[in-house]
Amino acid sequence: MLKAFITDIDGTLTDERRRISTEVIDEMRRIIDAGIPVILASGNTLCFLDTFSHMIGTDGTIIGENGGVYRLGYLGNKHVTGNQTICLAAYEKVVSELDPKGDDLRLFSLTYRDSDIAFSRDVPAAVIKDILKDMPVVVIDTGFAIHLQVPGVTKGSAFEKLANMMGLTPADFLVAGDSINDVSMLEIGGVSVVPSSASPDAKKAAGHIMDKPFGEGTAEALRRYL
Repeated sequence: MLKAFITDIDGTLTDERRRISTEVIDEMRRIIDAGIPVILASGNTLCFLDTFSHMIGTDGTIIGENGGVYRLGYLGNKHVTGNQTICLAAYEKVVSELDPKGDDLRLFSLTYRDSDIAFSRDVPAAVIKDILKDMPVVVIDTGFAIHLQVPGVTKGSAFEKLANMMGLTPADFLVAGDSINDVSMLEIGGVSVVPSSASPDAKKAAGHIMDKPFGEGTAEALRRYL
């Protein structure tokens, strides 16, 4: 029996333009009101996740920066598992190699990040990977931004730690995601689902592919499994 829910945000609770699905929020509030714990897991910052958590009504348990930051509840300790110094050095190498103009490769929310680096998708991720092939970083293209993170830091690794802190295991969770950075969670959940709009990597890792895309697909999963 599933006891909790963990979900990505962009593309999983939203549409391709990052507009939130009111249908999936209604379903999430339904399970929250029934006492089912919810973890939000995103590549975004802790401050963004705090705001989003308050507006949905979760208890503030989050995974941010693709696993580089996680916290149990609003009052829990913030755990930082990445190394932003290494990631920033890698980003500076990319900038040196590509010599971007104007807004190209602009950084996202650097002031509010603790673990990773995120920047705009102005060149293919394959180009970034080639530039950084000799550096100890992982290049993650989420479809909304390119992230640089140190090896071993994933949403899945943070998920395992948080589940243990909650007295649960990943097998107790319904897991929802839509992109390559969600694969590490989808592979270990009790039931893993993706909307029909998910990336090929996410679909391969998931146990179930919903009929509907984006947030509507996740709402469909919540009605079916929780």
